Amino acid sequence: MNGEIIAVGSELLLGQIVNSNAKYLSEQLSHIGINVYHHSVVGDNETRLSEVLAVACNRSDLIIITGGLGPTKDDLTKETVAKFLGRNLVYDQETEKRIEAYFKQRDRTMTENNRKQAMIIEGAHVFPNDHGLACGIGIKADVQIIMLPGPPSELKPMFETYVAPYLGKQLKKQAFIESRVLRFFDIGESQLVKEIDDLLETQSNPTIAPLASDGEVTLRLTVNGDQKELNRTLLDETQEKILQRVGKYFYGVGEESLFHKLVSLLKEYNKTVTTAESLTGGLFASEITTIPGVSNVFSGGYITYSNKMKMDQLFVPESLLSEAGAISCECAKEMAKNAKAKGKSDYGISFTGVAGPDPLEGKPPGLVYIGISSEEKTECFELKLAGSRPNIRGRSVKYGAYYLLQWIRKEMEKVDE
Repeated sequence: MNGEIIAVGSELLLGQIVNSNAKYLSEQLSHIGINVYHHSVVGDNETRLSEVLAVACNRSDLIIITGGLGPTKDDLTKETVAKFLGRNLVYDQETEKRIEAYFKQRDRTMTENNRKQAMIIEGAHVFPNDHGLACGIGIKADVQIIMLPGPPSELKPMFETYVAPYLGKQLKKQAFIESRVLRFFDIGESQLVKEIDDLLETQSNPTIAPLASDGEVTLRLTVNGDQKELNRTLLDETQEKILQRVGKYFYGVGEESLFHKLVSLLKEYNKTVTTAESLTGGLFASEITTIPGVSNVFSGGYITYSNKMKMDQLFVPESLLSEAGAISCECAKEMAKNAKAKGKSDYGISFTGVAGPDPLEGKPPGLVYIGISSEEKTECFELKLAGSRPNIRGRSVKYGAYYLLQWIRKEMEKVDE
C-alpha cells in the first residue's frame, strides 16, 4: 500500500505553525509497511483541495488528510471530500453525544456550529476522538481516504489507538519497516560518507541515509521485511560494519542529543559535574538543565565573563591571566580544576575563547579552549571554529558535551578493566 499525506490549513502555508503531523504520520505508516511517497499542503480552499485530491487519487492507495475538521466555516475538509466523492454528509450520533457531554461536563453552552464536528460522510468508518471533539473518518472509495483532526494532541492518540489497527487489517501482507539512527560528532558529512562509501554504493536492505545538522551527522538505517528478528539482525550487522570504520566519532543511537547521552552516562556511573563558563555565558548549563533528572548529576555552574570574576569566583591567579591571558589553555584548565573543587564534583568543565565578531587579546574569533578536570588529570582542548557569534557559542557547548562524554567513557572503561 502506497500512501500520501495532505495537510489542510492556510496557517501552514503562512508559516504560523509547523507541519509536524506529516513527519509523525510518515514514521508511523512506515512501521506498518506503508510507503509514503508524497506530502502536500493546501490552504482552506475547496477548489484547491479538490485539485490536490484528484492528483492524489491517481497515484496513491491511501490518502490521509489532516486538519479542516473543526466547527468554523473555513473547516472544509469533510464537505470537500464528500462533494468530490459524490456522497452526502450525515450526523454520527455517538460523536454528537460525546460533544454534548463535553460541554455539559464543563458547564458551558454548546454553540450550534459545534455539531458540525459530528458530521461524517455517508458510509464512513468513525474514529473516536478521546482528546477532543472532531471525530476522524475513514472511507473506502477507489482509494482509502482517512481524515484526521489537525491538533497533534488529538491526531496522535487517534492514529495509534484506532487508525493503525484499522489499516493493519487491510494490508494483504504484513511488512515491518524499522529504522535506527546512529549519531556521530566531530566528523563532517563528507568525511563520514567517504569512509563508508562502498557500503553506500552496495546498499539494498538495509538502506543507509546520511544527514548533517547542527554540527552533527546522523546515519539512518532502514530495513524492510516481514520478520522482525531478521530485520534487527540486519540492522545490527550493518551498524557493526559502519562502526568498524567511524566508531571513534559515534556517540549514541536514537533521537537523543549529546546532552541526553551525557546526563544518562553521569547517572549511570553516579558522577557529577560543575561548569565554569566565559564565552558561552552559561549556555552549557542551560542546555544540560533542560534534561529531566539532571539535578542528580549537575552541581551548578559559574559564569565568569570578566577577568575579575575569574579571579574572585574561580581563584584563577592574576599572574596567569597577565602572562597567558584569559583565552588560553592554561586559563581553561585552571577554571575547570577550580570549578570541580568548589562544586565538590567528580568533573569540572570550562569554556573560554573568542565568540566574535571582533578579536580579543589578539586572538581571532572562533578560537575556543575547553578545559576538563577529573580526579586523575586536567586537560585542555583547542577548537578553531567559524561562523556567527551564536554559532560559535552553540558549537562550543556541543563540543564540550562530546569531549566530556568521551572522557567519562574512557575513565569507566579503565575501571571496568
